[in-house]
Amino acid sequence: MFGRTWNHDTLRKYVVLFGTLFNNIWITRDSASGESIQTLKVPLSYGPKEKFLARLEGNPGLSNKVGVVLPRISFEMTSFTYDSERKLNTLNRYYKQPTNNGTDDRIAYQYMPVPYNITFQMSIMVKNAEDGTRIIEQILPYFTPEWTASVNLIPGIDAIMDIPIVLNDINVTDTYEGRFEERRAIIWDLTFTMKAYIFGPTKKSGLIKFAQANMRLTDSPTTANAFTTANTVVVTAKPGLTAQGEPTSNAALSIDYLEIKSTDDYGFINDFIENI
Repeated sequence: MFGRTWNHDTLRKYVVLFGTLFNNIWITRDSASGESIQTLKVPLSYGPKEKFLARLEGNPGLSNKVGVVLPRISFEMTSFTYDSERKLNTLNRYYKQPTNNGTDDRIAYQYMPVPYNITFQMSIMVKNAEDGTRIIEQILPYFTPEWTASVNLIPGIDAIMDIPIVLNDINVTDTYEGRFEERRAIIWDLTFTMKAYIFGPTKKSGLIKFAQANMRLTDSPTTANAFTTANTVVVTAKPGLTAQGEPTSNAALSIDYLEIKSTDDYGFINDFIENI
């Protein structure tokens, strides 16, 4: 699009980030005496809950030896909304200097990203109420109502962003209708909003190695112009580096400024020329 192709995989990173928050939940099941008799990890999958309910209800004769194992957590990305309140100046940039051992001497930069709110729908499916409450109790204390993660979204420029994830609401439903051949599924639905950022292409620019400023001096500032100012000062600035790799401000000791890299420890050479 617009003559440029790029891919940062930021949307994939957001999905991985969200799933990572809930991929290590464990629950225990106790006997009537309160003794723990089973400990199991809750499986996590990406996909809508309807997919798993269809598998759960697709075998009314119970002929299959293994059905969908409950409890189970599923989640999916459902919508995007532009967030104008978090929009920053588009012309601001992130910069990253090239490494000392790199062959590319250019500076990588990235314009400010565009803020979007991404909605995630997560469903917790259990076959008994106690499993559901034990899972929910391991999630709710961390969202007050948001939990923030720091993510390096664009490693090429070290764009480390704080990404808040807000828990919006929770609903619970029971799909059990009373027929003996059907499996019961209690479903907890949690809706989250991730305050994300979408980046454009990363660009690179060379180091400015020579700067020149022309200044005209006059005794009458109110009537001065290019034709009435007799005294002119030209100031030039460029990097300075000796052949031994030492910074210098002496032009006679410096190598050609075009051969100096941005990663070198260079000095500055300033020249002043008056009365041109």
